[in-house]
Amino acid sequence: MIIPIRCMTCGKPVAHLWEKYKEEVGKGKNPKKVLDELGLKRYCCRSLFLTHIDLIDYSAKFRK
Repeated sequence: MIIPIRCMTCGKPVAHLWEKYKEEVGKGKNPKKVLDELGLKRYCCRSLFLTHIDLIDYSAKFRK
C-alpha cells in the first residue's frame, strides 16, 4: 500500500525516491532509466519499485 521506508531485502532507504520515480514514469520516461538515475542498482530495490502498486487512495475511501 505505502512504499516501505527501506528495502526489505538489503535495508537501503528508498521511500524518499518514490515520488520522483512516480513523477518521471508518469511523464513517460522508461522505468529502467529512471531507476538508474535514482541510483537504484540492486535488483531487490528495483523490484520493489517496479512491482509496487499504490493503493493508499483506494483504501482511504473505506476509512470511517
